[in-house]
Amino acid sequence: MSYTIRPQSAQFLMGISDVAQFEEWLSKNQDAIGVSFVGRSNVGKSSMINALFGGKTARVSKTPGRTREINIFEFELNFNGKKCDMPKFFLIDLPGYGFADVSKEMSKNWNELMGAFFAEVSESMLLLNLQDARHPDQDADRQFYDFIKRYTRKTVLVFNKIDKLKTQKERNVLEKLKPILSKDYKWIRQMYFGSAHSKIGIPQIEEAIITHFLEELEMRKAHEVDPNLPS
Repeated sequence: MSYTIRPQSAQFLMGISDVAQFEEWLSKNQDAIGVSFVGRSNVGKSSMINALFGGKTARVSKTPGRTREINIFEFELNFNGKKCDMPKFFLIDLPGYGFADVSKEMSKNWNELMGAFFAEVSESMLLLNLQDARHPDQDADRQFYDFIKRYTRKTVLVFNKIDKLKTQKERNVLEKLKPILSKDYKWIRQMYFGSAHSKIGIPQIEEAIITHFLEELEMRKAHEVDPNLPS
């Protein structure tokens, strides 16, 4: 693949903790192209972001479930190893879901903030959902999909920590689960096995993200030529 994520190019822009703050950001970035990461608390989301974007892009929390902000970054792509002349893309680190040990107030704020995010953010924002390969499709994951199904977001599902599965039997369980999830959640575009630790699946996940960006850019060029084309 000629295009790659430019290592260490992700720059932190801001943390958003309430709906009003998000609305202000959105008013300036209605057509944002990017990728947003979300998953159960302690699923390895920050480690996966760091594996894809380099270094310590995302802070790895010692207390899972405590990050309640939407953290927004900008990053660049390389073309054949060199910085390419493209607009910057957004990386959005969404707060984790399904962590029981939080206050009712924090839970209410998560629902309000995530509701605003999925309802209003640009349709060019890809959602990358992480699940633990050892414990896939948990109640919290199903509740999350029930929460977002009305928004029909383009989604890539990554079964993280695949290196923790030691037998082929365990992997076969995941393989059998994939068509079931595809049927139940039709907005999922691709599914991957991944590991931030061993780097399994990282090139494929990176390619899926970049392919989405290139498709969105091509679609926008086509609309400039013919505004009547379907979105």
